[in-house]
Amino acid sequence: MRFYIETYGCTANRSDESIIKGILKSKGFRQVEDPASADVSIILTCTVIGTTEQRMLSRIRKLSKVSRSLIVSGCMASVQEDLIKKVAPESRILPPDKIDQVYDLILGRELRESRVSKTSLPRCFDDLRAPIAVSEGCNFSCSYCITSKARGRLRSYPIDEIISTARRALKEGAKEIQLTSQDLGSYGLDRGWKLQDLLKGLNSIEGDFMIRLGMMNPSSVKKRLEEIVSLYRFDKVYKFLHLPVQSGDDDILRMMNRGYTAEEFVEMVERFRSEYPDITISTDVIVAFPGESDERFKNTVELLKRVKPDITNITRFSPRPLTKARLFDERVPTDVAKERSKYLTKLCREISRERNERYVGRRFRALVIERGKGDTYIARTSNYKPVVLKEEVRLGDFVDVEISSARDTYLIGKLI
Repeated sequence: MRFYIETYGCTANRSDESIIKGILKSKGFRQVEDPASADVSIILTCTVIGTTEQRMLSRIRKLSKVSRSLIVSGCMASVQEDLIKKVAPESRILPPDKIDQVYDLILGRELRESRVSKTSLPRCFDDLRAPIAVSEGCNFSCSYCITSKARGRLRSYPIDEIISTARRALKEGAKEIQLTSQDLGSYGLDRGWKLQDLLKGLNSIEGDFMIRLGMMNPSSVKKRLEEIVSLYRFDKVYKFLHLPVQSGDDDILRMMNRGYTAEEFVEMVERFRSEYPDITISTDVIVAFPGESDERFKNTVELLKRVKPDITNITRFSPRPLTKARLFDERVPTDVAKERSKYLTKLCREISRERNERYVGRRFRALVIERGKGDTYIARTSNYKPVVLKEEVRLGDFVDVEISSARDTYLIGKLI
């Protein structure tokens, strides 16, 4: 039999994709690139904001028309089955915590209650980057977040299984292990395990490869700050920290139920930079959250000017079903939200370029991880900065580069 698969959203979905592909290929299925030629099509969805939801529904509708059979997985499968069924009545639903049963679902069997460790399941690694979910779910209850509703409470996977999965990925050609979860900073808290032990085991695997740590909630980081700071001392760990602040105003942070203050966020960033001056700081900001006055927005602007993140992902507030924030009053007018988003985007691009210009003239060892536009290649430095190379190099190789110029989202380099 033949299957077709499409994946959207976060690295957790890409980790689930590798499992689904691994299960089906172990059953003799063959992957194809055209849904019309497949016996079954599978789509892993994202529903983090409203515009994404609409894009997913449009794609589900189109796939249902060209596919012999359609399975919908990802976050929408957990919390929005009704919307899926409206656009694709004959589709079948596969929640993220039941992807181990994808073969049974194809055979027409009923899904059963099960909570398996995903790191114990078959995998198919066919890229230099191997996303591995180390846990599922989140114990926080941010007022705007639908993902925690879709993925449930925190369930950490065993350290030995994660290490075994990483070994398999590296054996199959991976060069970058991406540890993913809804909140990497909470890993092991439900089982009494330490992130330090996980990273020590991964870092000790023989071979030339890198490890990228996934997103961490500042609320979990502040509770185990020194342990997490210590993770970046391992030589195979990229000096890259994704720490979403969401707002620079304490009142908004309280309404978001984030569990930290703006000043605590600043102190966390300063702690990481004091230990690792070149660490790349990536953050997220939600613009126009209900109740965001001009003064509260100004506080976010001032925080970003003070912290100067290397990367800032900006989204406008989107009320999501099942969340508390969807019921909040004091909505920010659409035109104001657009202006604030536009202003922050310009500011953060300037900050990013300023941060990147610091690296012009410096030399790095970098991993060639993907092809760029035209005949270029993209390599990642030890602090995960993307470097565009125009010379001929081999994917998966480590090369020595000198940075010749900088843009707001990448560096340009040459081999040395």
